[in-house]
Amino acid sequence: MESRNRELNAMRILAVRDLRLSRGSRLILAGVSFEVRRGGIVALMGLSGAGKTSVLRIVAGLERDFQGDVDFADDGPARRPSGRQPVHHAGMVFQFHHLFEHLTVLDNVCLAPVHVRGVKRQDAETRARELLADLGVAHRVYALPRELSGGEAQRTAIARALAMDPPLLLLDEPTAALDPARRGSLGITLGDLARQGRTILLTSHDVDFVREHASEVLVIADGQIVEHGDPKLVLGQPTHPATRALLQDTVEESRS
Repeated sequence: MESRNRELNAMRILAVRDLRLSRGSRLILAGVSFEVRRGGIVALMGLSGAGKTSVLRIVAGLERDFQGDVDFADDGPARRPSGRQPVHHAGMVFQFHHLFEHLTVLDNVCLAPVHVRGVKRQDAETRARELLADLGVAHRVYALPRELSGGEAQRTAIARALAMDPPLLLLDEPTAALDPARRGSLGITLGDLARQGRTILLTSHDVDFVREHASEVLVIADGQIVEHGDPKLVLGQPTHPATRALLQDTVEESRS
């Protein structure tokens, strides 16, 4: 039994325990708990306002006033309700990318390694060029964010997050501004990253994308995880009203 527990712990990269968050009188999270295994692509789904992005922000260290624990691998609790601490275990890719508009693609990717970790500019640039090449945007290294397409901006944001070499990559609604072809390309990119040992936690409303590319789905409603498991099973045979409502909402959006 002990050896089995050690094996499971070695596979786990993230454990979220009893997250609770309120904004004024509104309860956002009411005891969210889940674990993420290494090399997985885990999708958080739910209707708008369900708390998906709040979970992501807590894991990224961007939320201050919450209760509960976020543990990375065997490092112990990463954050407590007492305040925000820097987190180097996770790299965040925001929904609207938030690239620095006055910096080139290359400078955006080099910024954190140089100024946060003290990496030499030459070394940071070498790594940045490798990441941008892997993500298919090496030809845009000297472009400014306003000169990029939506897909190019997103890949640059992913490269920027990976430049700090985090074991966990967080993406907020990564398909929101992408057409079907670019969604498929993103799914392939995330699959490649997972096979290379990265672990991905993302939020999404995109049922087809999650069904096709995620290894696990967690459905949030009323501030809690109400359904989880294999995306094809959960989204194909939902057992909770919140999951059925999510699927219905997706159908209605596609008709509008």
